[in-house]
Amino acid sequence: MPDHRTTVGARASSPPRAVGATAGTPSGTGTVLPPARTGTPRERQRIALVVVLVLLAVLAGRLVHMQVVAGPALAAEHTAKRLHTQEIPGPRGEILDRNGVALATSVERWNIVVNQQQLVEALGTPEKVAQEAERLAPVLGVPAAELGAELWGGAEKRGFVYLAKGVVPEVYDQVRDLRIPGISGEHATDRAYPAGNTAGNILGFVGAEGFGQAGIEMIYEEVLEGTPGQLTYERGARGQRIPGREQESVPAVPGRDVQLTIDRDVQYMAQRALDQKVAESGAQWGAVQVVDVRTGEILALVDSGAVDPNEPGATPARDRGSRAIEAVYEPGSTAKVISMAAALETGTATPESRFTVPYLYTTPNGQTFKDAHEHPTLQLTLAGVFAESSNTGTIMAGEAIPEQVRHDYLRKFGFGEPTGVGLPGESGGILWPADTWDGRSGYAVLFGQAVSSTVMQNTQVFSTVANGGVRVQPHLVKGTTGPDGRLVPTELEEPERVIAEETAQTLMRMLETTVVEGTGSNGAIPGYRVGGKTGTAQAFEGAGVIKHVASFIGVAPVDDPRIAVNVVLYDPKTSIYGGAVAAPVFRDVTSFTLQHLGIPPTGTPPELYPTTWE
Repeated sequence: MPDHRTTVGARASSPPRAVGATAGTPSGTGTVLPPARTGTPRERQRIALVVVLVLLAVLAGRLVHMQVVAGPALAAEHTAKRLHTQEIPGPRGEILDRNGVALATSVERWNIVVNQQQLVEALGTPEKVAQEAERLAPVLGVPAAELGAELWGGAEKRGFVYLAKGVVPEVYDQVRDLRIPGISGEHATDRAYPAGNTAGNILGFVGAEGFGQAGIEMIYEEVLEGTPGQLTYERGARGQRIPGREQESVPAVPGRDVQLTIDRDVQYMAQRALDQKVAESGAQWGAVQVVDVRTGEILALVDSGAVDPNEPGATPARDRGSRAIEAVYEPGSTAKVISMAAALETGTATPESRFTVPYLYTTPNGQTFKDAHEHPTLQLTLAGVFAESSNTGTIMAGEAIPEQVRHDYLRKFGFGEPTGVGLPGESGGILWPADTWDGRSGYAVLFGQAVSSTVMQNTQVFSTVANGGVRVQPHLVKGTTGPDGRLVPTELEEPERVIAEETAQTLMRMLETTVVEGTGSNGAIPGYRVGGKTGTAQAFEGAGVIKHVASFIGVAPVDDPRIAVNVVLYDPKTSIYGGAVAAPVFRDVTSFTLQHLGIPPTGTPPELYPTTWE
């Protein structure tokens, strides 16, 4: 009997489905029917067209965005990557003498450079590079083998390498005419000093970076410095300049000019005369100053062995400045003119006051002084004391002047403070307060000891006397050019009266007496009336070392003063006396300057004071 029981959870068996059969397919056939298509062919075409249009719209939008919206920015970004800006140096202004002659100027120069990447890519082989080096070598003055190595470079080719710096435009033109791939020029300027070492101690010089390092070049840097320009152009991936592409340029602006008071010809002549005397006398150094007493304009300021600004490295650093404003020493007898001025103005003495002058003189406080040369007791007037440059006679004439008054006159004539001439490193000298003077210094200042000054300060004393007793500021710069090209005069301190005009006239007659009848006879100039004073001073170098300073300061013409000239020789060996070694240089420089400036002799007879009495 059939068993109708089933196991719990069991499913009723069903016929097996054919492999690959799908639902709805009659079993046993084994065939798969394709799915039914949706819509008509026309509807399907419409759908495809819509899809294509959407894609085209997206692409068009993207294209519009790239070309219209983002395009300019992208183009500018890529252009900026190709742009290169080259600086065009702004030429420095010129430094001119009083007549407009250039003492310092900027000249056009070129730096020759190579793009090794571009050159090697264009030439291809070391042999071809060597051939180009053979062509270029004689133009640059460089051995071909050395130049070839620079052109080829190392394993990594560089886009910018200097081959030569500071070549003249003619050399650059020759290099350009060779048309060697990858070689080009970089515009530059160089500082040139056409007069060599003439006024080198005043001008200073320019360093490798183009900035003033000394003298006028440094003090007037902001005036002389030019404003750089720019040249912007496109260049390729290897640094080559892309020809025919638009360029932008901003022109360089030259610096402004500085015009000095210096006369180049007077400066040159004084330099030559001084250097010759320094060599003859064995002096350590010397200085000469020539000044227009009416205006304070310095026509010459000379230091022996002056630096040539074209080659400053050839001169030791200590010799590149101006000792005329830096070195201090006791002025010696040239400062006696201040004591004479004080004696005249205080009424202590007149030019004809009589003195019995011994070789040795002891002051009331027990200090003993002597003259430079031993002599018997002399019967001298005040003018004679000055003409003979007697220390003892000067003390006798000035000891009645209170010490503070002596100090005040030294200060009024400019001792103890810089003149403000306009050069770096100027010293104010040394003038101690009167209440610090010891028992000897108070008398020593009367004949130029116990006080120290510079060449510039000592010249200023005589210029003041020659200018009728009015002190004007000595200066080296006449003015600078403004933006409109016109000269802007240098601002100066107001003139200051130091002594009365009558006192100044009296002193001028006393100075002339010194040249005609006294120690200054070697400073006389035929046809001209000259007044002057000799000086033998001391300079202390420490450790007990004392050097002698010989000087002569004079004025011409006495009856119509135009120029004051100061000649100083430091530690001369042939003679320590200013009348012997400095006065002849004064004579030569002064004679040349008077004739160069067209100052004729006045022809008036001298009016000399008596120098002795009986």
